[in-house]
Amino acid sequence: MPIHPTAIINPQTQLGENVSIGPYAVIGADVTLEDDVTVGAHCVIEGPTRIGRGTRLFPFVSAGQDPQDLKYAGERTELMIGERNVIREFATLHRGTGAGGGVTRIGDDNLLMAQCHVAHDCAVGNRVIMANGASLAGHVEVHDHATLGAYVGVHQFCRVGPYAFIGAYSVIVKDALPYARSVGNHAKCYGPNSLGLRRAGFSGEDLRAIEQAFRLLLNSKLNTSQATAVIEERLGDHPRIRVLLDFIAASQRGVVK
Repeated sequence: MPIHPTAIINPQTQLGENVSIGPYAVIGADVTLEDDVTVGAHCVIEGPTRIGRGTRLFPFVSAGQDPQDLKYAGERTELMIGERNVIREFATLHRGTGAGGGVTRIGDDNLLMAQCHVAHDCAVGNRVIMANGASLAGHVEVHDHATLGAYVGVHQFCRVGPYAFIGAYSVIVKDALPYARSVGNHAKCYGPNSLGLRRAGFSGEDLRAIEQAFRLLLNSKLNTSQATAVIEERLGDHPRIRVLLDFIAASQRGVVK
C-alpha cells in the first residue's frame, strides 16, 4: 500500500486494498477509499465521503468539503463517488445539504477534467465528460453519457439529459435536452448531436426517429406542449423517443430550445 510518509490520514479513515496516497495529501475522518483508489499529491478529502474502486484523484483535488450554501447549518451530509472515475487537478466536489437530500452523487466511469466543480446535492450519472472548468451549481442532474465542454456553467436545479452535448462556454439555465447540441449564453438547442450518437452506437432507425422529433420541437410552429403531443402520437413507442418525452414531461424549468 504505497502511502507517502508526508500524507496526513485520520485514524478513522477506511482504506481498501492497493490504495495509493501521494505526498501532502490530507484525508479526514469518515472517509472511505475503496480498493485501487489513487489520491494524488496535495489532495484534501473530508468526510463523510466514499470513493469507489479504481477512482483516480489527481493533485490538488478537494473532495467532501462543506457545501457552499448559506442555509447549511453543519448537518451530516455526504459525498458519494462511484468506481473508475478520473478526477483531474483542482476539481472541487462538495457534500450535500440537509434541505437538498443530503448527498452529492457521482456515478461510475466519469471524466472530470481540471478545475471542474460539482456543487452540493448534484447527481452526476455514468460515463459523463466534464471538460476543464465546467461547473455545476447546486441540485443539478447530469444524466448518463452527457458531455459538457470547457467552462460550461449549469444553473441550479437544471438537468442535462442523456447523450446531451453542451458546447464550450455555454450557460444552461433550463433543462438541456437529451441527444441534443446546446450552445451559447444563454444556450440554444441546435438539434441532435448526430455524429456523437452514431459513435455511441445509435442505429439508423434511432437517428431518423430522433431527427424527426427534433424537427417538430425546434423547426415547426408548434409550442413545446403541442410538439410533444404530436411526437407522442407518431413516435411514442420508440424507446429513444420515450426517453426524450419523459425528460420533457418531468421538466420544472422548461427546456433549452
